[in-house]
Amino acid sequence: MKRIVILIYACLINFCVNGQKLITRTASISFYSDAPLEKIRATNRQGVCLLDINTNTIEAAVLMRGFEFRKALMQEHFNENYVESHRFPKAQFKGMISSGHPHWTTDGSYDVLLEGNLTIHGETRPVSIPASIRLNKGIVSALAEFTINVDDYKIRIPALVADNINKKIRINIDTGNLH
Repeated sequence: MKRIVILIYACLINFCVNGQKLITRTASISFYSDAPLEKIRATNRQGVCLLDINTNTIEAAVLMRGFEFRKALMQEHFNENYVESHRFPKAQFKGMISSGHPHWTTDGSYDVLLEGNLTIHGETRPVSIPASIRLNKGIVSALAEFTINVDDYKIRIPALVADNINKKIRINIDTGNLH
């Protein structure tokens, strides 16, 4: 019986990790603005991430309207005035693991660098994102944290509220388990 379990486990690792695209539709993407007058935080738990371990490419997308704020008015202003989600409904990243390649069959935590293009508010910019990929019993997950400048993505902040919003926004991504 023990040999059967080990054989099944080995087959599952091979199926889940070797030669497959891994995906999640429940990635948690949050951002944080720390300004003197106000701290703004929002989270979206419906991010989509796709990782192709054969090519070490990664794609991620999130609908802007899916971000939830502590205050409803912040959420309304975010969608209507800042990211204009009616015109630019999603943000996306397309890139690849450029360094620190994981050993896809060996459990562990791997620090990697993702390089690619990030599109927000209709503007695309090249980015380098430090990330950590974890493999545990054939299950893959990833964490990343990086900062963007809202000016790079032509997100306008009215002078009236300029002291309330930091132009540097910290973004956190937690893919959860990729399947």
